[in-house]
Amino acid sequence: MMYDDLAHNEDNPTPGKIINKPNGPDVYHGVLKDYTGAAVTPKNFLNVLKGDKDALRGTGSGKVLESGPDDDVFIYFADHGAPGLIAFPDVAPTLKKKQLLDALKFMHEKKKYKKMVIYIEACESGSMFSNGGLPDDIKIFATTAANPHESSYATYWDEKRETYLGDLYSIAWMENSDKSNLTKETLQQQFLKVKKRTNLSHVQEYGEKDISSDPVIDYQGEGRGSWLPAKDTREYPTNDAIPAPEVPMAILERRLQKTTSQKEKVKIERKMMSLLRERQRVRETVERIAEIATHDEGQKFRVLEDTSGKVTQLDCHAEVVDAFSEKCFALGKSDAALRHIYVLANMCEEKIPLPQILSAIKEIC
Repeated sequence: MMYDDLAHNEDNPTPGKIINKPNGPDVYHGVLKDYTGAAVTPKNFLNVLKGDKDALRGTGSGKVLESGPDDDVFIYFADHGAPGLIAFPDVAPTLKKKQLLDALKFMHEKKKYKKMVIYIEACESGSMFSNGGLPDDIKIFATTAANPHESSYATYWDEKRETYLGDLYSIAWMENSDKSNLTKETLQQQFLKVKKRTNLSHVQEYGEKDISSDPVIDYQGEGRGSWLPAKDTREYPTNDAIPAPEVPMAILERRLQKTTSQKEKVKIERKMMSLLRERQRVRETVERIAEIATHDEGQKFRVLEDTSGKVTQLDCHAEVVDAFSEKCFALGKSDAALRHIYVLANMCEEKIPLPQILSAIKEIC
């Protein structure tokens, strides 16, 4: 699955090519794309995992995961995130913690894998598995770019493309896999190396830790007899890393500093003001929802100020997030809105009645 909006984007100075490291090779040509654009949704993703061919008939390639009890499965996900959810592009709904955990449990019950490894690159990605979320007895080992309450980080600024080419956690594990002998390196060894290099967020591990003693080659690459190092195994400096939610503004700031055109400066400044206004609008909206949904100042304070990223009330969380995304701000299109999902999660953790929260969202939005 890839949204596929980069290679032929009008802002890409090398049409048809994508790189993910400074002066790196093209990583787009030849990559299989089973689901692109509007087909990249949580529903389709979960149907792929569960092997539901009927649900995907006529969509994308229609391919699903046809694994069984003797197969090892590796899942890598990269996009935005927030407490208890990982985002999909554009207007697609988000994938909530409950949905992902339910799908993984279904796969275990139906013997869809022998062992599974999951890597997630997203802000607050630890919240998808923390607080007893991922069972430690269903043969799944997972690592995340960040703990439940912090951002992941973008890095590798490229002057030509005027964007960041990667994220700290993702470049760490991919570049480690490029240069390490994966027939000998274990998942735990890779985890520790990635954790050390990802120095601005706290890489986490969850699930069945015994699996981490398996060699990486069992989950990445073409099999134990096929490992060869990549041609370029250099590690580049990552001192330009910034929190992922700051990327849109950072790109505009860099462009503003670079341009000599007064007309272009005015255009960029307008975009910056639009981003700032959106942030303010989201913040004020969420505060007004909290004002109506909470029953006293103490509860309101807790809801607005607790940034622990705790998500245990999964049914409430899923419904509230969907309502907010549908009625207030489409989460796949608003980085600013994702930054305030913790407030909605806190309302559920406070056990405010679901109808009360939904009513507040409806009233304000």
